[in-house]
Amino acid sequence: MATPSSISRRTFGIALAGMAGALTLAACAGGGSASGGKAHPDPKSAAATSAEDLGGMDELIKAAQAEGELNVIALPHNWANYGLIIEGFSKKYGIKVNEQNPNASSKEEIEAATTNKGTVNAPDVFDLGINVAVDNVNLFAPYKVANWDHIPDDVKDPDGRYYADYTGVMTIGWNETKYGALDVDGDLKSQLSNSKFSGTVALNGKPSEAGAAFNGFLMMTYKEGGNVDSLQPGLDFFTALKKAGTLTTVDVTDGTIDSGQTGVVMDWNYNQAAIVERLGKQGVTWNYTTIEGAQVAQYYNQAINIDAPHPAAARLWEEWLYSPEAQNLWMGGGAFPVLKDWMDEEGTTDKDAEAHLVPLKGETITYSGKQAETATAWLKDNWDKAIGN
Repeated sequence: MATPSSISRRTFGIALAGMAGALTLAACAGGGSASGGKAHPDPKSAAATSAEDLGGMDELIKAAQAEGELNVIALPHNWANYGLIIEGFSKKYGIKVNEQNPNASSKEEIEAATTNKGTVNAPDVFDLGINVAVDNVNLFAPYKVANWDHIPDDVKDPDGRYYADYTGVMTIGWNETKYGALDVDGDLKSQLSNSKFSGTVALNGKPSEAGAAFNGFLMMTYKEGGNVDSLQPGLDFFTALKKAGTLTTVDVTDGTIDSGQTGVVMDWNYNQAAIVERLGKQGVTWNYTTIEGAQVAQYYNQAINIDAPHPAAARLWEEWLYSPEAQNLWMGGGAFPVLKDWMDEEGTTDKDAEAHLVPLKGETITYSGKQAETATAWLKDNWDKAIGN
């Protein structure tokens, strides 16, 4: 098994899947901030670039507790243990977490911030792919967490506007009870064009908008002989599945998987692990694996909304996420945390949590933010023409 350290010292990037800013409070699990009224953030908290600017961690905590709330968006509870991470923050600091549109994409997070700018409903923080992050730097407040120096330089904005937090490895998963075995080292295009997979093969979102979908597309591009700078083989793969009638563009959810509407999905290892556990309780075997030579592993990034209605709570949230406690929770959910190398050195890595990391088959594939930008632009020009919305 390749170690998490072999992943965490490379350049990573990209994120989630799509809807509209007007829906940001739909599926709100935490109740949401009041009614869309005007926000009145504390200017000192909003200008803080570190906890020291507010007088240290104790003062930051007091300011965040005085605000009493935090608005998060696009954080499904079964995504890399986010449920426990949210719960841990709320319990530790006594702050109510308002959860907006858990299934939103990175693009939709930005739309939500724009739509709700200046109101108490605006998201305070973001969890984004690198391509969306680099395109929207002007929307982020610079802030450096206490453990800033332990985040590798190549996965953080030098001004602290966004920084990597956790990554998974892209995998292919399928309902083995229903479809039997897949030869992932063989010709997947032919196998997944079989009519038994009619309308059930999916990416987790749209590749030009959703990080999970982008990286799933990229995994199959490498499998088909292409790469991040040569994407046509990946498009040819999915075009063939569309012509065979096996590709679906229906959004992947727990419901579509549980019902069998989604039978094969390209997604992060930690999402696949959650499916295995859930379907196993129903007597269904869901299998998943990485593809040798196509092991895409990219970080998601944290950022603070420059117009956050709860700026102190937003900054305290980032401090929480980059603490060993929260980093271990991500690892327990199957994600590789960005501080893993440092935690190994400090002896703060939870070995039980580490056991949830997926075995790797050789080297992982990464790419730069610029490559992600170029690839996303290409997909915007070509995906809809070949596949449709």
